[in-house]
Amino acid sequence: MPPLAHERYCDEIVLLTETLRAAISGADLDASVPTCPDWTLRELAVHLGGAQRWAGEIVRTRATEELGEEQVPDFTPDGDDPAVLDAWLAEGAAGTAEALRQAGPAVSAWSWYERDRSAGFWARRMALETVVHLADAALTAKVPYTMAPELAADTIDEWLDIVAGAQAEGDPEALELRGGGRSIHLHATDVPDAEWLIEFGEDGFTWRHAHGKATVALRGPLTDLMLVFNRRLAPDSDRVEVLGDAELLDFWLARSSFG
Repeated sequence: MPPLAHERYCDEIVLLTETLRAAISGADLDASVPTCPDWTLRELAVHLGGAQRWAGEIVRTRATEELGEEQVPDFTPDGDDPAVLDAWLAEGAAGTAEALRQAGPAVSAWSWYERDRSAGFWARRMALETVVHLADAALTAKVPYTMAPELAADTIDEWLDIVAGAQAEGDPEALELRGGGRSIHLHATDVPDAEWLIEFGEDGFTWRHAHGKATVALRGPLTDLMLVFNRRLAPDSDRVEVLGDAELLDFWLARSSFG
């Protein structure tokens, strides 16, 4: 499953943010987010909106180094009025998507991910960041959450790439994801060929789309697999099934929780 088209990511930044805005409309913005307990619902929305604007400004200015928050126009909304927050989210998503569209995927821009410093990286990253934080918002606001299969699958792909990159760069937790000939199999029960095989070797882990016998298997609907993998749904939820060494899955989740 290759990454989606650049234009699709740009569109999804706007569309997913619209869905998030609808989810939090009328909700208690001071409510704690169960999956991000250090944040209120308002803080979650401000985090996402700020991240989008930050990425958009990096691409817009063709930054060659990290930008500080003070370098990003309107990095936070002006006050606590829910209507102001809603307009700020809409404006930020639209502005970021437009900056990414105008740049195109190949334009160089600083990123914290050394393997890909391009506008294309930021389009994918901001779309999929919104996929995950929409789940946080929907859970907090107690509204339904559904995700297009191609976005849910791409969220898993991207995170595996990010963890592999962190391991290559020497992140202490990611470095522990190695050894023992162990493996993890993710198997979506509702989408054909949506499977992942993560294999641990002496020098680290590798992953590929494949079906195979593994030390532990996580089975369930694709969206739920994605939520477990992003630590938004507990692996012992009755929405998924864990077969084999559940401790290995817990080991992975605990050591891929940075970022």
